[in-house]
Amino acid sequence: MTNTLRTEIYRLIRNGNGQTAGAIESLTERSRVTVSRRLAELLERDLIRHSDRAPSSGGRPSRIYRINPDWRNVIGIDVGERKSRVTLFDLECRMLDERMLETDLTRPADETIAQLVLACRALVESPLRTGPVVSVGLALPAPIDYGKGMVASPSILFGWEKIAIRERLEKQLGLSVALDNDVNLMCLAEHRLYWPDCQDLIFVKVGTGIGCGMIMHGELLRGAVGISGDIGHIQHTPEPYQLCRCGKTGCVEAHAAGWALARSLSADGHDCIDARDVMALYRAGHPECRKLVNESSRALGTVCADLVAILNPAMLIIGGVLSEAGEAMLAGIRERIYQRCLPLATKRLDIKSARGGDRLGVTGAAILAIGHITLP
Repeated sequence: MTNTLRTEIYRLIRNGNGQTAGAIESLTERSRVTVSRRLAELLERDLIRHSDRAPSSGGRPSRIYRINPDWRNVIGIDVGERKSRVTLFDLECRMLDERMLETDLTRPADETIAQLVLACRALVESPLRTGPVVSVGLALPAPIDYGKGMVASPSILFGWEKIAIRERLEKQLGLSVALDNDVNLMCLAEHRLYWPDCQDLIFVKVGTGIGCGMIMHGELLRGAVGISGDIGHIQHTPEPYQLCRCGKTGCVEAHAAGWALARSLSADGHDCIDARDVMALYRAGHPECRKLVNESSRALGTVCADLVAILNPAMLIIGGVLSEAGEAMLAGIRERIYQRCLPLATKRLDIKSARGGDRLGVTGAAILAIGHITLP
């Protein structure tokens, strides 16, 4: 019980929910004496430190507690279809060191995993680390069976579903490993870093693929086997239906994802493979590309309207490479949401672009890794 409470208090401090003894007492429903003892133990082990005192409301100012960011380090990995980040972080998610890898997910899974292992080993020995590396978080562009620590089938990661990824990495690295879908971890990072007070938030990634992460009542939703939020394969678009890479026709991805827009542009003679190539043409002012992005935003807005009607979030955040179109992307999404949803569902809804940029995935992976650290 003592260690359980100590862990709970540490997590409250780390997540910013309980930074004073009074706040911790309220959140844990424990006495002042009990909380003081556990705080003293955390201080003695150098897991937390005193910071400034909170502003006084009339009595003695409360002491603020912060985690010791250098007590341990973690590694975050964000695997992309062409590039992957392997990044060393402290416990406040400050980047300490990084390796960028060229990856080709059409190659055998063993090759990519071997690349990741070598990069992790280099960071474990990095001269820039501030503490022992103890945990790894992995973001993958695929549905994940979170409980088993494996890729769920079918996905674009052909062959990965046959590998016990978590077990293999833990064996080869000697570190704790956790993995999740990249959109879930982007959602986690965007929420934790920029909107921590929002309890009901949906994050939609529109890049080469499409997916969403959902935080309800402050908790990330994963579903029965960890694959909730796969909105890219909802068949909810206008005719004529386009063939999706999953083999079905009419999926939202087939009309709105970066790979689908790249397919259309490539058919018109442009050198275009994925969402980044699409955005390069968009920024260059190519009219057909701009038309496709506008159509993409409306197709995406249709399925976002369903999410808003069903889940009633306070915030809808649009991220991913195609979100770099800015207001042009948001306008089409807003249009469909306000057309299709009742006013009560949109009364307190904010629709915004993501603030975390292209580091959201790897930062979310680090947050996942930090959550799996075991206290002494």
